[in-house]
Amino acid sequence: MTLYLIAALAVWLGGWALNAWLARRARTGWARLLPPLVFGLTLLAIWELVVHGFGISPVLLPAPTAITARIAASLPTLRADVVQTFVKGALSGYAIGCGAAVLTGIAVDRVPFLRQGLLPVGNFASALPIVGMAPIMVMWFGFDWQSKAAVVVLMVFFPMLVNTVQGLASAEPMQRDLMRTYAAGYWPTLLKLRLPAAAPFLFNGLKICTTLALIGAIVAEFFGSPTVGMGFRISTEVGRLALDMVWAEIAVAAVVGSAFYGVVALFERWFTFWHPSQRARA
Repeated sequence: MTLYLIAALAVWLGGWALNAWLARRARTGWARLLPPLVFGLTLLAIWELVVHGFGISPVLLPAPTAITARIAASLPTLRADVVQTFVKGALSGYAIGCGAAVLTGIAVDRVPFLRQGLLPVGNFASALPIVGMAPIMVMWFGFDWQSKAAVVVLMVFFPMLVNTVQGLASAEPMQRDLMRTYAAGYWPTLLKLRLPAAAPFLFNGLKICTTLALIGAIVAEFFGSPTVGMGFRISTEVGRLALDMVWAEIAVAAVVGSAFYGVVALFERWFTFWHPSQRARA
């Protein structure tokens, strides 16, 4: 055990020194990925050494190598779970919820009494616990992916709505006055000024909702699902004490969620390259 602990300490110190060196130099392009990559690999190595050093049971905490082996042996199952949970449930609910929120935000901005009446209700609805709403959605929409998409819609709608309303209000008064001097009506002003000005807020909401969508779909599957899905697999394998499969699902969910977030962030850089926050990263 002592050798494993010494090795873990050495890995930690080595990773710390390497990461400190990279952080001072890797500031542009793909080199920015090196510090978090080194940090993650260091944590995985320490995890492996600690599990073997203390003799921790795989039921309590499997080693990263065991989790990797389980992923490699269960690729068809994991692929089917990702399709059911992410593609069918999370992604469809994300598209419906965010799209409806943007349209509702434009209506709220256009009609003043909706701002006074709808936004307080939205704050109340966003505080509803998902563990209470998920069983209701399952009863309403059935056990397949439609009920999971409904839960995702509830989770992403109001955060996206708030970001849309705030973004539409972010255009400068001088810019609005300039549009009025050109005799521009509401819709030309919306399309040519206010929506472009709101783009950073919209993408901020979209990035927030990427994680909410996947979490909502997984949690919703705990309350009823066909025999496939990431949430179904986690709840089933916990009951069988197959913690390596549970961690495999968690790892895959983390990778899929990070990739989803990264794709939205990439689109943000493409569409808001003119914004100071994006120019500062270039």
